[in-house]
Amino acid sequence: MTADQPEAEADKLELADRLISAEQDERRRIALFLHDGPVQSLSGISLMLEAVLHAIEDGKPEEAKQVLASALERHREAIRSLRDLSFDLEPVVLRDQGFVAAVRGLAERVGISHAVRIDLDVELGEGLSERAQVALYQVIREAISQAIRRGEPSRISISIAERDDGSIETAVSDDGAGERRRASLEAFEERVVPLSGSVAVEQGEQGGTLVQVVLPPYTAR
Repeated sequence: MTADQPEAEADKLELADRLISAEQDERRRIALFLHDGPVQSLSGISLMLEAVLHAIEDGKPEEAKQVLASALERHREAIRSLRDLSFDLEPVVLRDQGFVAAVRGLAERVGISHAVRIDLDVELGEGLSERAQVALYQVIREAISQAIRRGEPSRISISIAERDDGSIETAVSDDGAGERRRASLEAFEERVVPLSGSVAVEQGEQGGTLVQVVLPPYTAR
């Protein structure tokens, strides 16, 4: 056994503990989300449909129509929230298209809908582990979403590179306005901390934001 092996074993044990803890936190988050979100919405929709039936029985078709329209919109919102949850758990686009194609498709959709230029240098991501790809795709998606919400940027740059020590650095920079708050940073940390990764967010003096995520070699590969 070499001198580095005990340290490597300790890193693996620490990673396993982090993954278990992250999975438990994720299960609690999902349970809370389902209870406070879609379950409550579906309960409300049920009551609204009962009101529609009563309105029809009472000969009030216009009232029934209005309530039914509200119930339909709430139903659509519940579907959207469940679809978003499903995507967060398992981005199907990664499985079907691969990492680079998925990121390129995301960039094209956002670029067209928000008139923003998105530069990509993410080919290295294709060779990363499945868990790392999922985490980095979600980080990139969240970073783009935050940049759009803070104030329409004109340009976003996304790159993935290997450092000298073998770790993988993902950088997302934008020229938008606004301030990132702690809650914004936590959205990235919950994706990369379970992989023993780190996150840094920097505000430019002239505006813009840089998000840097670093994954160690033993989780990235």
